[in-house]
Amino acid sequence: MTQDLPIGRALRRFRRLNAIKQGHFAELLGVAQASVSRWESGTHEPDAAHREKIAALIAAQTGSDADAALKRLVETSTQAVHLVCDATHRLLAASPARAASWNADAGTYVGMSLWRFATREIILAEAGLAAAGWFERPFQTLDVRTGANGSREIPVSPGRMRWETIPLSGGRTGRLTTTLG
Repeated sequence: MTQDLPIGRALRRFRRLNAIKQGHFAELLGVAQASVSRWESGTHEPDAAHREKIAALIAAQTGSDADAALKRLVETSTQAVHLVCDATHRLLAASPARAASWNADAGTYVGMSLWRFATREIILAEAGLAAAGWFERPFQTLDVRTGANGSREIPVSPGRMRWETIPLSGGRTGRLTTTLG
C-alpha cells in the first residue's frame, strides 16, 4: 500500500513533533534504534512489514472531533481541494469540486493512498521535499507543476497545485492539495 512512498522523513517529523525518541519508536517496532536512524536519514528503507507498521503509527486520520471542522471545511469548499495524510498520502477528505473531476466516488477512497495516481512531476517533487526541509517544520507550502497521469479513475490534469501542511490532532500532519487556476 505505501511501498514506493518515502516514509523515513515523515517518521522523523512525527517523532520530533510528538517528542518521541528514536529508541522508544524502535521499541514499538521491535528494531534497533540504528534502524530508525537509517530510515529517517534515507540511507535505508524499511522492509514492507515495518513500512506498514510505521504508516499505521504515524498516519493521519480525521475521525476525531478535533479535526471535524477541518474535514467539513474541505468537504464544503468550492475549490478543487483534497486533504491527505502527509506521510502516507491516504485520502482524508475531498471537496465536491475535486470529486467532480474524478471518475470515482471520493468516499470510496477515504483512507486509501492516492500515491498510485501520482504523476512523474509529483513523484519528483515528493523526492525533493526532504532536501527542501519539508519534514523539519510543521507549516510548509509548495507550488508544484504537474503533467497528466493518464488515469481514468482519478485523473490528474496538467497544471499547478499547491501543497500545504496542516497539523492534525494526535501530532499527525495533513497535506492540503489545491488546484491553482
